[in-house]
Amino acid sequence: MRKKIVSSLLIFVFIFLFNSFISVQNAISNTKKNFLWKVQSKTNTLYILGSVHFLKKEMYPLNKKIEDSFDKSEVLVVEANINDIGQFDIQRLLETAFYSGNETLEKHVSRETYELVKKEFGGLGVPLELINKQKPWFLALTLTSLELLKLGFDPNYGIDIYFLSKATGGKKIKELESIDYQINLFSKFSDDDQELFLLYTLKDINVLGRELDKLMEAWTSGDTKSMESIISKSITEDRKMSLIYEKIIYERNRNMAVRIEELLKTKETHFVIVGAGHLIGNKGIIEILRGKGYDVEQL
Repeated sequence: MRKKIVSSLLIFVFIFLFNSFISVQNAISNTKKNFLWKVQSKTNTLYILGSVHFLKKEMYPLNKKIEDSFDKSEVLVVEANINDIGQFDIQRLLETAFYSGNETLEKHVSRETYELVKKEFGGLGVPLELINKQKPWFLALTLTSLELLKLGFDPNYGIDIYFLSKATGGKKIKELESIDYQINLFSKFSDDDQELFLLYTLKDINVLGRELDKLMEAWTSGDTKSMESIISKSITEDRKMSLIYEKIIYERNRNMAVRIEELLKTKETHFVIVGAGHLIGNKGIIEILRGKGYDVEQL
């Protein structure tokens, strides 16, 4: 049960960042750019890698530049340490992700949305009773997770899991946020915002398979412009969705950039992993750091 819940949470950033995945040959090429940057202050250096939370086993080995940057670093920094289940309150997740008592999804969304949900999940064989007790934000994560698993992608091969496992050999591990923070972000959305988020997911889920190749091609070749183009297209089509995007991406970008600046003031070299969508565009972490005067180089 715990593993399934945490796996669903891995989708948190991914659902807005990727609607696509790739072929392996570009992942192992050492001649192209990576979704990896070296950031230097006057006194220190750190590396920032854009993460993909669901991958296939064939995606490994990763580019040597990525592995070398990790090896040079003393500290691994992730958005949330999903391996440290001991610090995670499962009961609290259940309370924020599921309706209690007589409350149900059907009472909190429109009839049209509810019918779409029944149709989509009916094809996946998920019992209606289970669907009806999930709040819209968590149901959206569940749907995306199930679809990715159906397409052959596995959170156990995600970038975060991979490097967290490698770090157990002696590197320190720090968090930019936490799982609790990410849950709070969604659980505080109004019913209308949660329904919008669910509708966005229902709309995009049917094109997920077709889009995965495009975004993963951009990731493996370090093509930030292509990734930004694909992502911004789906967001800017709906102004209401853009407002949600501001809350879950841009605001977090600013907060994480401040935290990264603090890491640059230490004497240790850090290897930072954040969702790749946090690194692109004028409001992304990379441009925020450039704007603050740091030397930033894509590797």
